Order: sequence, then C-alpha cells, then structure tokens
Amino acid sequence: MPSVPFFLKALRLPLLAMLATATLAGCGFQLRGTSPVPASLQPLAVDCPDSLPGRFCQSVRDQLRLGGIDLQDASSADYVLRLRSYQQDRRASAITAQAAAAEYILRHQVTMELLTADRIPLIAATDLTTSETYRYDETNVLAKQREEEELRQQLGDRLAQQVLFRLAPMTRERIDAAIEEHEASQKQADAP
Repeated sequence: MPSVPFFLKALRLPLLAMLATATLAGCGFQLRGTSPVPASLQPLAVDCPDSLPGRFCQSVRDQLRLGGIDLQDASSADYVLRLRSYQQDRRASAITAQAAAAEYILRHQVTMELLTADRIPLIAATDLTTSETYRYDETNVLAKQREEEELRQQLGDRLAQQVLFRLAPMTRERIDAAIEEHEASQKQADAP
C-alpha cells in the first residue's frame, strides 16, 4: 500500500474539522444560549416591569447580550421588546386512589410584543406558553419541592428562549414592510 504524503496527513484533522463545522452550520445547528435575533433589531430596549420574575427578565437580557444584541434604555433604543402578564400555574394532572395528587403540570405564560421607537407594532401582543409535568411523591416532600423549583426556573428559561425565537424572523426587510404597512393603514384611516 503506498504511503500517504506527510502534508496530507497533517491536513486531515483540520479538513475534518472544517467539514464538520460546515455540515453543522448547514443544518441550522446553533450553540445553546446564542441568540437567533438578527442585528437589524439594534439597539433594542427590553421593557420588563418589576411585576415579572426578575430571573426571567435577566434571562432574556443575558441571552440577547450573548447573541451580540446592543441593549439600551427605551429613550435611546430603536426598538422596544415589551414583556407583560407573566403567569405561573400548577394543577394536578393525576390523582391517586386516596384522592391525593400523583402528578402535577406546571405552566408558565408571558405576553410579548415588539414595537419601534415610534410605537409601530412589529410583532403584535403574543402569548407564549411552556409547561412541564412531574410526579409528586408525598413521602418525599422536600425533594419534590426542590424539583418543582428547578422546573419553574427551567420553564422561565424556556420562555426566554421562545421570546428570542419569535424575534428571529425580524430582518430589515420584514421591519421595513411592517412599517410601510402600518403607514399605509394610517393613511387609509385618515382619508375622508
């Protein structure tokens, strides 16, 4: 069997790494935590009132920053992401023969909307929801309370990711089209 030249052996690993990178990029793979939000939404303000869980608001901001989004306060931003009506719900989904809860469903919901600095809606108020089911064991209450708290944190992080994925399609072309559509509807409304 003929021997492979040294330079080909030396290039084998870098070529395999480039091939793997190109394959992953081509299939849409994205590292977890990176923002799919386009640069066209910069600078962006996040309007997340104190009535919402601070950890959720911070998760949204952190994920946006991780993706390279320039966050500003509302007075200097071109776009405003408004987050409202954060709701948490816990319901029994299965009952034991003794009429005790055997399984619970945790559900979190938030309302989001995206506006321009001139208050033109780019994404109308939209409810985002995520849920998780877990088994409840009344003989191990402390462990189940910790599990529930961890699940609540995970649900908040999932909602934050959903917010970012809703922002992902907002390219410059879509933003311009939404603004033009809004202005045209305003002209029609103002016409006699």
